[in-house]
Amino acid sequence: MFRLIASALAVTALALPASAWGKTGHRIVGEVATTYLSEPAATAIEDILGPEGLAEASDWPDYMRSNPDSFWRSEANPWHYVTIPEGQTYADVTPPANGDAITALASFRATVLDPAASLEERQLALRFIVHLVGDLQQPLHAGNGTDRGGNWVDVVFFEEMSNLHEVWDEKLIQYEELSYTEWANWLVQKITPADLGEWGSATPGQWADESAAIRDTIYPESEILSYDYAYMARPILNQQMSKGGVRLAAYLNAMFEPVPETE
Repeated sequence: MFRLIASALAVTALALPASAWGKTGHRIVGEVATTYLSEPAATAIEDILGPEGLAEASDWPDYMRSNPDSFWRSEANPWHYVTIPEGQTYADVTPPANGDAITALASFRATVLDPAASLEERQLALRFIVHLVGDLQQPLHAGNGTDRGGNWVDVVFFEEMSNLHEVWDEKLIQYEELSYTEWANWLVQKITPADLGEWGSATPGQWADESAAIRDTIYPESEILSYDYAYMARPILNQQMSKGGVRLAAYLNAMFEPVPETE
């Protein structure tokens, strides 16, 4: 019976887009990043988004996937992940013609900095940047190309039928019963100056390679996941969301760094 139901869920998952971290996880990354924004970056973000902060902006691209427009249902869908087969790095693979999270990140950066772009275009691009930096820290968003980022790996998480991707997107975070502000505050208290330097200097390709390396360690031996799996996962969640916040701030700070005046 379990396999019959699990098979049905797997078929249904074919039609569903994969998000990363869920709402709470993305907001944690955005809230952590807010702590480390430079003054020019914070001002530029406010100029574009108004009172909408990074935490609020962070899950907007996933929310918009419910929009029936073909842009959200098809064109934008591949931009939430990268594919790195086991044993390879991002530098070894050729991005697909329709793009991936890293090519989209570069494209949206150019749009935000384009003086000819409309405010609406810059808002969309900035929200995507906030979201995609978070996506790239979720280990299963550096998929291996064989199981749709763990969506086809059926599991039971504390007696609830699920799949491995959903467990990492949402269920492990929900299990801790923390608000995004509580979790972000706890993370910030433990981030050191050395962390800021090391994590903030990494490139998007390196983020993806780190996630792919973690990905290969989190596939469970059993389809039944409970306390042992949650115990294993929590330090990884803390690490990746901390890195996501620091890296998002570093990316935005570099984007909006004032250009030195030339004589």
